[in-house]
Amino acid sequence: MAPVDFPNIAGSTNGLLGRDFFHLSPAALEIKTKAPNGVAFTVRGKSQDDKSISGGLEAKYADKASGLALTQAWSTANVVDTKIELDEALTPGLKTEVSTSFLPTSGTKAAKLGIYFRQPSINARAFFDLLKGPSFTGDATVGHDGFLAGAEVGYDVLGGRITKYSAAIGYSVPVYSAAITATNNLSLFSASYYHKVNPAVEAGAKATWNSKSASQVSLEVGTKYAIDSNASAKAKINSAGIASLSYLQTLRPGVKLGLGISVDTQRLQEPAHKLGFSLAFDA
Repeated sequence: MAPVDFPNIAGSTNGLLGRDFFHLSPAALEIKTKAPNGVAFTVRGKSQDDKSISGGLEAKYADKASGLALTQAWSTANVVDTKIELDEALTPGLKTEVSTSFLPTSGTKAAKLGIYFRQPSINARAFFDLLKGPSFTGDATVGHDGFLAGAEVGYDVLGGRITKYSAAIGYSVPVYSAAITATNNLSLFSASYYHKVNPAVEAGAKATWNSKSASQVSLEVGTKYAIDSNASAKAKINSAGIASLSYLQTLRPGVKLGLGISVDTQRLQEPAHKLGFSLAFDA
C-alpha cells in the first residue's frame, strides 16, 4: 500500500480537528445523486458569516474500464471548472489530470496539469500551472514500516527561483499516528498526534508555532465519540479559548444532519459565538 500524500502526513489529526467537520457555517446543504448512465451530480450551498451564499453544481462521469473521468462544475461566483482525469492508462500507479477554469465576466483563464505516481513505498505528485508563470509545485512522500518522510517544493520556471519549500516526518499505524511538519518555507512548525483509543473514541492534539509572527505556541485538542453506528459527537478547544462542539446524525440511509456550535470562552458576554448546521443527501 502506498504511503499518504504529503499534505496528509498529519491527516488523521487534521481530519479530527478540521473546522469543516464541526458544521460551523450558518447553514450548509449538499445533495448527491447518480443518473442511470453513471453521471454523478453534486449540488452544494453554504451561507457565509457575511450573510452571502456560495454554492455550485458539479457533474462527473467516470469510465472505470478506461480510467477516464470528466468533471464539470459551475459556481455562484460564475466560475466554470473542467477536469479531465486519466488513471493508470500508461503504467500502474500513474494518474494524470488537466484542470481548467474560466470566468466569463472577465475572461480570466487558468490551466493546470497534475501528475500523480503511487507505489508501495512512494507517493509523488507534480503540478504545473500552464498559464501563470509557468510554475511548478511538487511533493513526495516515502514510507517504510509506518515511518513517513516527505517534502514539497515550488519553482518559478521563468524566474528560475524556488518559491516555497516544506518538509514533514511522521509515524502512522492503524491505532495511532504522530507527525512533525515545517511549512511556509520552514517557518510554520506543527507537531500533532492522533490516537484511536477504542472503536468508539478518537483523540488528537496539534501544537503550532510560527517563527516569523508569534512567540507563543498555539495548541488545539479534540476528541470524537461514536455514539452508535448512526450518530457521533466531536469536541475541541484551542489555546485561544475557542471551544467547539458538533453532532452528526444519520437520519436515514443517504441523509445526514450535522449541528455545530463554537463558543469563545474568553468573551462569553459578547456576540462572538457561532451556531450552524449542515444537511447532506446522497441518493
